[in-house]
Amino acid sequence: MLRFTDEHEWLKLEGDIATVGITTHAAEQLGDLVFIELPKVGAALKKGEAAAVVESVKAASDVYAPVSGEVTEVNPAAVDDPATVGSDPQGAGWLYRIRLSDPGAMDGLMDEAAYAAFAK
Repeated sequence: MLRFTDEHEWLKLEGDIATVGITTHAAEQLGDLVFIELPKVGAALKKGEAAAVVESVKAASDVYAPVSGEVTEVNPAAVDDPATVGSDPQGAGWLYRIRLSDPGAMDGLMDEAAYAAFAK
């Protein structure tokens, strides 16, 4: 199940773990990424709070937690080579994985068609 937020994050749910990243639209708007800061494994995140930072040659932007839960894994490749997030944001450039405290939280997020219309 792939879902999107109005803050331009995507989530892919597998069981009770969601992989989170920024959307292709967000990556295109940011331009060349030069720095990524990710949450710590074990961190408890609340929906809507800043969870990560992506910095480009244009600006630094917070990445907000799209759901509440506990960070189970981070993507070291995103930190080691921020360009990966810019070139493949919805693939190899994922940011972190979170165990949802409420799987029903995905219901309030956009599907691909709704996000495409929103991002126009």
